[in-house]
Amino acid sequence: MSLTGTAFLYTLIVLAAVAVALPLLLWSRLRGPRVLRAVARVVMLLFAQGTAVALVFVLVNNANNLYDTWGDLLGTGDHVQQAADLGADGTGGISVNRLPKVRQQFTRAQGAGMRQAGGVRVTQLQGRVSGVNAEVYVWLPPQYDRPAYRHHRFPVVELLPGYPGSPKSWFGSLRANNQLAPLMREGKVAPFILVAPRTTLLPGIDTGCANVPGTVDADSWLSVDVPKMVMDNFRALPAPKGWAVAGYSAGAHCAVKLAVAHPDRYRAAVSLSGYNDPIGERDSLTAQDPALRRSTDPYLMLARAAAPPAVALYLSGQPGDGYQAALALQREAKAPTAVHVVYIPKSAGGHTMALWRPQVIPAFRWLTTQLDQHRATTPLKGLTPPVPSSAGSTREALASGTASRAGAVRRR
Repeated sequence: MSLTGTAFLYTLIVLAAVAVALPLLLWSRLRGPRVLRAVARVVMLLFAQGTAVALVFVLVNNANNLYDTWGDLLGTGDHVQQAADLGADGTGGISVNRLPKVRQQFTRAQGAGMRQAGGVRVTQLQGRVSGVNAEVYVWLPPQYDRPAYRHHRFPVVELLPGYPGSPKSWFGSLRANNQLAPLMREGKVAPFILVAPRTTLLPGIDTGCANVPGTVDADSWLSVDVPKMVMDNFRALPAPKGWAVAGYSAGAHCAVKLAVAHPDRYRAAVSLSGYNDPIGERDSLTAQDPALRRSTDPYLMLARAAAPPAVALYLSGQPGDGYQAALALQREAKAPTAVHVVYIPKSAGGHTMALWRPQVIPAFRWLTTQLDQHRATTPLKGLTPPVPSSAGSTREALASGTASRAGAVRRR
């Protein structure tokens, strides 16, 4: 029975109801020795508490898309078949463009929030370069199947979740496709193909989206195998012109790291509440080795780059949660690297989906301009307005960056 399936949720609801009914019906009717009656009552109480805790956990998990499978929850899932030393560029000398095309079979995505998401499909991809075998979710924009666009190639955004987190979170909890589809139809946001690959590849460990020979080649999975699959199966623009990567929390760190490391694969990156130093995630694989920690810190990567990468970065954060890290990158960046920082006040809420959900539209309007998709956009006036005051602004407005920083400070 699937951890995020409807059947499991309904089973827990029924069990929770039974757990409440049993003490009400049987508490005073139990017969037998006093010790057995006491044991029976304790068992009923434990059953009631256990089912209540399990039900609350599943509801929270489904709402936030934290754990997708039992393997993710129990720390038994391993999607790495091999982890060869693939060298600095993560290809192991393989000419990726010369690899034969592989047509993937896609099915309708299932699980929490997928029915409401609509149009999300999933495939099981066996990475020929990375040795990773995992699922990839894809959503196509409204224009994709229209006759007028049958020869059109579309820009792509890879979407990365936090840790722990499911790739479905962008479609379920953040409702990215539902928010963006109307704007795509109106020409206010470019018709992006949204691609969400699995990032939890090892049991109980955040890979930091890095290549660690002998352990995991997460970077190659995300920046080589997944893009190759998309190009093989969909009308996607080539890299880096039509490609971007976006993430929240640990996924935000990954997004910036991938873009800075591979300007030949990504034109832009979006970071929502990200960090630079991998130590920001205590379960990060890259934080456990000093050399690996330094080599995967985007700030140090920019500082040590032989030439500034031609990428654009959209970084949003709150004081103590991504804002200082964003400013550090902005100070270090040199042309052609471009950094746009959005201040989110503490009053907008904490490190949750409710904070990131309102930021989806502003981030994708920015991506529309960075990927030169001007044909399907309107002017971005007021992306981060200097005025007016945010007095009386809702938390959603504060989180989206549509309230001024000065007003937000007064509000706190």
